[in-house]
Amino acid sequence: MEEDYHKAGKIAWEALQKGAKKVKPGASLLKAAESIEKEIMEKADGLAFPVNISLNNQAAHYTPGVNDDTVFGKDVVKLDVGAHVNGYVGDTAITIDLTGENSKLVEASEKALEELIAAIRPGVESPALGKIVGDTIEGYGFRPIANLGGHVLAQNLLHSGLSVPNIETGSGFALEEGMAIAIEPFASMGRGRVTEERRVEIFSLNKEGPVRNADARKVVAYASEHFPHFPFAERHLAGVCTGLKLKIALREIISREIFTAYPILIDTGLVSQAEKTVIVTADGCEVTTK
Repeated sequence: MEEDYHKAGKIAWEALQKGAKKVKPGASLLKAAESIEKEIMEKADGLAFPVNISLNNQAAHYTPGVNDDTVFGKDVVKLDVGAHVNGYVGDTAITIDLTGENSKLVEASEKALEELIAAIRPGVESPALGKIVGDTIEGYGFRPIANLGGHVLAQNLLHSGLSVPNIETGSGFALEEGMAIAIEPFASMGRGRVTEERRVEIFSLNKEGPVRNADARKVVAYASEHFPHFPFAERHLAGVCTGLKLKIALREIISREIFTAYPILIDTGLVSQAEKTVIVTADGCEVTTK
């Protein structure tokens, strides 16, 4: 198990470093995402989720759509990638400031991540970790995003149900040796709370079930075979059907709660993110995404 976490972490980290070089003004978001995903797929058992390339006030869940012609401009770019080996995940992210004007915002989330890593050890309570994140980011003059946070990992589970908050909370859980956690502070120039956009590009299989539409049946079968545990992008389904047919199929699938949809998450100001995956050890933690 631990060996697989380290393998997945190394693959994700290397893909992130290579992918960061593709984030430059005028470059295609779609080509960058496809290149990073190809790098991961060649080395890992699969993607832990579609490459997220969230811009500016987008905090998470943006991945390029089919035939997406968006290019990088003067943006604050969150690049978030994940790989899995035998179902064990490496999840890591950085923020790239193409504006040249928001280095402190980027530094705020990076410093919070650094402080978190230094604080992690068995017995530490998750609310205490949230306080570290919140205090660090507020010390830079920004707001932590209160309704986002890190997440404890498990085999074939990107989110096991336990979260590491970005603010101090009233209750939580104690860290245990052997836990694998994706820790991800978010710093914001906005109100520090994300809301959902209407647009959705990322889904996961919630359950299998009957659908009436023939295309929907094909889409569910394809997702069940290729993405039984981890999220996928709408563009990953393009080999089954495309365009209006896919939109109609997805509408029925979601209405029957067979797929879970992950809308793009936005705040009211620019957002930065920093993330690494760690394993809690007897006297601290070990970073796997390096």
